[in-house]
Amino acid sequence: MIRTAHTADLEPAALAAARALLYDVFDDMTEHDWEHSLGGIHAIVWEGGELVGHAAVVQRRHHRRAVAAAMMAALERVIRRAYDLGALGATDDAVALYEARGWKLWQGPSSTLTPGGVQRTPDEDGAIYVLPGAVALDLAGELTCDWRDGDVW
Repeated sequence: MIRTAHTADLEPAALAAARALLYDVFDDMTEHDWEHSLGGIHAIVWEGGELVGHAAVVQRRHHRRAVAAAMMAALERVIRRAYDLGALGATDDAVALYEARGWKLWQGPSSTLTPGGVQRTPDEDGAIYVLPGAVALDLAGELTCDWRDGDVW
């Protein structure tokens, strides 16, 4: 069963389990990555007493199981109802999932709005996917995200 809840509404044990799962799944997981998943809406899936899936939509993240698709469906509902579009940095392993769900590869340049102004993020070009909403998108245009410590996308 999928549960969606804001960070503030999750029990400390659920947040600790989500953090442990992400550190277990992603070899290069950092504290900044974990912090980037806080402050928004989480979709979590438990099987028995074990957390088997976590994803989050934060204003401004399992292998080939129905868990990932179910979590994405819950978060896509939030994106479509609350935001103009969703954007994420995709790993090569996740591209098929996102494309099958209607996410589109952003083809234009990417950047972030830093305290010092707009700065290009060329290393992210070709790895950003967007979920179109009610706003028409030019996928070849420039896409700028809000600044945050660590990985901005």
